[in-house]
Amino acid sequence: MSIHITRFIRHQALLMLLSTLLLAACGGLPATRVVNQNIYVLEQELAISPVKIKRDLVLAVSLPRALAGFDTSRMAYSQQRYELNYFATSKWADSPARMLEPLIAHSLEQVGVFSAVVQASGTVPADLRLDTELLRLQQDFMIKPSRMRLTLRAQLIDVRGRRLLGTLQIDEVEIALSEDAYGGVTAANHLVQRVLGKLAEFCVKASGKDIQSDSAQP
Repeated sequence: MSIHITRFIRHQALLMLLSTLLLAACGGLPATRVVNQNIYVLEQELAISPVKIKRDLVLAVSLPRALAGFDTSRMAYSQQRYELNYFATSKWADSPARMLEPLIAHSLEQVGVFSAVVQASGTVPADLRLDTELLRLQQDFMIKPSRMRLTLRAQLIDVRGRRLLGTLQIDEVEIALSEDAYGGVTAANHLVQRVLGKLAEFCVKASGKDIQSDSAQP
């Protein structure tokens, strides 16, 4: 057997040995750990009480905007001032701003003041438009017990008259029942209920203040 053939056989054998060792080493590595994500939603807990006022006005609800840092499905919290962190294993089912849109529209329908409540992105002509912006939805661990804070800015616009009828900033705080993400979720849903009530009250008052000709008592 020639020297070249012998070297080739030894080289192939060495490669096979190295491959076997690598496979054995990889087989001994622990499997990649899968982290389960807890996914939460915002819901309307109670119905909004109807108001005995009827207005022949169509109200369009815009998709809420969100301030930077809160335009995400990640759940925000803080442990020190000016800091924004996110929970690693807990998140919202969608961005809070997007989850708020159907809740706002539904609560305004329940009030029963407007002839129709529609999405601003739709094709139905509207008399009024409600624009909102989520400024904060954040669990604060700087104080004990921790608390959730929700801040929402709203504007009601006369679409046909092209004028601003009113503005409102709602800033609500709720103490969390537990020092974890779920405690913040529960507190957030309590806050949403209060915010929806204040938002509905604002729309009823602002829509009647300057559009008296379209208002009628039953």
